[in-house]
Amino acid sequence: MGTEIKLKGDKVIEQIPSTKDKALRINLNENIYGTFAEIGAGQETVRHFFRAGGSSGTIAKAMSAYDKDFSDAVYGIEKDGRYVTESRLKKMLTFESQLIEERLSREKHPNKLFFSYANTVATIDFAKQFKGHGWVGIRYQIEPDEDYNEIIIHIRFKETDVRLQQETLGILGVNLIYGAYYKYNDPKRLLRYLYDHLDKDQLEIDTINFSGPRFADVDNRLMSLQLVKNGMTDAVMFNPDGKNILPAAILYKKNILAFRGSFRPVTKVNMDMYEKSLKMFLEENKVEKENTLVVFEITLSNLRSDGEIDERDFMDRAELLCSLGQTVMISNFQEYYKVVEYFANYTKARMGLAMGVNNLVDIFDEKYYRHLSGGILEAFGKLFYRDMKVFLYPMIGENGEIITSDNLKVHPRMKELYKFFKFNGKVVDIVDYDPNILEVFSREVLNMINHGKPGWETMLPSGIAEIIKEHQLFGYDPNKILKISN
Repeated sequence: MGTEIKLKGDKVIEQIPSTKDKALRINLNENIYGTFAEIGAGQETVRHFFRAGGSSGTIAKAMSAYDKDFSDAVYGIEKDGRYVTESRLKKMLTFESQLIEERLSREKHPNKLFFSYANTVATIDFAKQFKGHGWVGIRYQIEPDEDYNEIIIHIRFKETDVRLQQETLGILGVNLIYGAYYKYNDPKRLLRYLYDHLDKDQLEIDTINFSGPRFADVDNRLMSLQLVKNGMTDAVMFNPDGKNILPAAILYKKNILAFRGSFRPVTKVNMDMYEKSLKMFLEENKVEKENTLVVFEITLSNLRSDGEIDERDFMDRAELLCSLGQTVMISNFQEYYKVVEYFANYTKARMGLAMGVNNLVDIFDEKYYRHLSGGILEAFGKLFYRDMKVFLYPMIGENGEIITSDNLKVHPRMKELYKFFKFNGKVVDIVDYDPNILEVFSREVLNMINHGKPGWETMLPSGIAEIIKEHQLFGYDPNKILKISN
């Protein structure tokens, strides 16, 4: 047989192993051994391992606790009575991995790497109103005497056919198990490979968390950022502890007050805007504090310096916002109306956006809406629908005057449209702002930090300057300051 022909201009193609090859490679490894527990969509993942051949070396048990009473008898009852939840998945993974440890002696199997794979999924409903979603995870060992690692993801189906959703889930499951064993040293690639033989139109992954000894150095917030960056989802969220949280779960039926900013770094102006607008929002009709969520949103276009996403810079901003006890959202939405639309998927309650005058003037710029068939009117219909309000923070004009909703300038063609929203109370001024901080700008603070100029500390909320110095965030370099002051 001759050598393989290569033509001029041939490109190197990354060889993605087929789903069958992945399952077969795991089956043929005599040490990888575990259980499959799948609730909701059938035995979709384990089917691939049975079909690939050699599965007796991999599958200790496969089950589907499909009936709710059976499921409760095995894994216990959930407090909220729901089955497609993260806590359900975690119970399944823990229960199954303990079971395999109990039933198979380590003396008899000294080299076995145990795993438990599980999913709990709701596929599309009969009326095709809800497309379905689910939790998928694996708990597994890389060395026989090592503690377990865990990868947990939340998915949303985009297909409108049960059978297609089942097949998608099966392929995803194989990708996850294969990635867990053969790509654990590079979690970013592991994440990308979850879409092998799948398309973004079939499936959205909107939450991921890695834990265990092999992922001790993984920052899950950074993994969240990858989800948005890779186009796997439009938005991710994490709580003040820096843990990734499922947007649907935290936004569900809440009143939402959102701030969009670069927060680079977060300044006294940001926090003044937050405190004053929240006070006004809570005075609104039907807004109770216990059912209100404040979200600090950073849009991806805001993270792109020089076209590339600066991950270090992102982590610095996230760390400061979390340290102030805030919930952070990273999104792919350039326009404000898309943020509102996104929230509206999860809540019918009140919504507020807090912003500065310059942001509001930007919103009335037609160039952002040329791609919409209904242009700016369509965007505004989505932005101001129902009870949405803008809480407006003033700014200082070129001549030192204070600019508010009364004297801001929008394009002449937009003037009447703006008046309409203002007259109907959709734009309200934050009046009890702190006039002493209006000249504080993130850009300027960042510039001072980068160039070692003193005095920026007083422009930030208390405790923030200390964190920046201690962790050397935003390129802070103590040596620069020494040089200047000497």
